Amino acid sequence: MFNTEDISSVRKALDMPKNVVIFSHRNPDGDAIGSSLALYNILKKKNHKVTVIFPSEFPDNFSWMPGSEKTLIYDIDPDEAVSEIKPAEIIFCLDFNSLERIDKMAKSVEESDAMKIMIDHHQDPEPFMDIMFSDPTASSTCELVYGLLEELDWLDLLDIDLANCLYTGILTDTGSFRHATTAKVFEIVADLKRRGLEDYRVNDMIFNSMEVKNLRLLGHALLNRMEIIPEYKAGIIHLTRQDYEDFNIERGDTEGIVNYILTLKGIQLAAFVTEQPKIVKISLRSKYDINVQALARENFNGGGHINAAGGYTFVSLDKALDRLRKVIPKYVGNAATIDR
Repeated sequence: MFNTEDISSVRKALDMPKNVVIFSHRNPDGDAIGSSLALYNILKKKNHKVTVIFPSEFPDNFSWMPGSEKTLIYDIDPDEAVSEIKPAEIIFCLDFNSLERIDKMAKSVEESDAMKIMIDHHQDPEPFMDIMFSDPTASSTCELVYGLLEELDWLDLLDIDLANCLYTGILTDTGSFRHATTAKVFEIVADLKRRGLEDYRVNDMIFNSMEVKNLRLLGHALLNRMEIIPEYKAGIIHLTRQDYEDFNIERGDTEGIVNYILTLKGIQLAAFVTEQPKIVKISLRSKYDINVQALARENFNGGGHINAAGGYTFVSLDKALDRLRKVIPKYVGNAATIDR
């Protein structure tokens, strides 16, 4: 995955200060933000001019990360974002492997003459980059950024702030170490801890920063919007547009709700379906070998990982829920008969 020739090319490209732009996907999560800001701060230490651009805003519970206040949001200021892309000499694409994930910024990236470097852990990458560091078996893009720093002999630049950023991506993309873990993941976290990682503080900032409305929304979702399908060991929570108005739901407010379904005994597949102004979004989680990535790709224009995926559809909420109920049995398969 980190082949010698590509590492040599990246090392040479970064040997002298360059104009660097870092992208990640729309609706950035902990891994997208953590990997982007970790790389941002590392490259700043190496005297590069660095700009981080996200297509859309990120949740407030990640705003404590160093450099977050300097990121550009394309939805808010597209002209400034484009003006930073044009002179870029190197473009890093983090935590996505398809240009459609960065929406309207894709055209600027395609037209740029900059060296394009992808660092990502999703399946089936599209060939739009010059150098690709892709490993679908990795827990997170933050794990891969750590690996790149290791290959470049830059680990000595890791300080407490950078350790906290990298840990954020690993923590969130493994569901607090409930899936996608390997011995390597824990070895990386142990090294980050030796370098000053404030794991308690990071957990507190991410998971203990709810507002009252968030807790009320969670209660509503579990009491009034949860459907259990015991014969297929599956559960669905949905939210309507009226729910969004009633609870004043903003970006990030629904993060993690889907995971509550999997805390139920015997449930192995969870779906969270939300009615947006123009589309219906589906977030999927699973246990063991239930492939929700295939479910999302084949039915809802989506993708992701085997145990964590998402997609969307332009049909009504009711039709989307009906479609989901009909296809779940195909992907659960024999899992419904296995007592785990």
